[in-house]
Amino acid sequence: MLNLVLFGAPGAGKGTQADFLIEKFKLIHLSTGDLLRTEIAAKTEMGIAAKRLMDKGFLASDSIVISMIKSKLQENKDAGGFIFDGFPRTVEQATALDGLLEEMGTSISGMLCLCVPRQELVNRIISRGKTSGRTDDQDVSIIENRIKVYNEKTDPLRDYYSDQNKYFKIDGMGSVEDIAHRLIDTVSSL
Repeated sequence: MLNLVLFGAPGAGKGTQADFLIEKFKLIHLSTGDLLRTEIAAKTEMGIAAKRLMDKGFLASDSIVISMIKSKLQENKDAGGFIFDGFPRTVEQATALDGLLEEMGTSISGMLCLCVPRQELVNRIISRGKTSGRTDDQDVSIIENRIKVYNEKTDPLRDYYSDQNKYFKIDGMGSVEDIAHRLIDTVSSL
């Protein structure tokens, strides 16, 4: 089973690039952003709690995100693999994911990190906010806080996956297609 973690700061292009990897390698896409937005739209208890945090630029709690991921893994036990987009975001979540995958008799194959300069991240998110209508993508202070939270909480995952020889740094600049080719070449070598 091929299981990939697609990693990068907000605005790095994880969602866009996930589509290429899903098609090429026939993976099931598990986007915590999509899962959270679905919960928020349905006004579930998890969605309401997550929205309160996200509106302030913070990450949803581990318990919320892990519960959603576990449910999706159980629904797709016969999958050929998964691409985790936006999860794990902390070492604690990575450890929990390892445990969930171990229960299924599999593990993470690699963590692909899209690396993009800070100002480009801000520019991409503001541009996305203009078309998506998402208010959190239109407020520079919220965007800056999301990047700060990412750097503080999720950056340690590089070491976590590096220690397992599963960390792969990918240049996230250039055309969407060029970045996709870099990712596909890396995954093909796993």
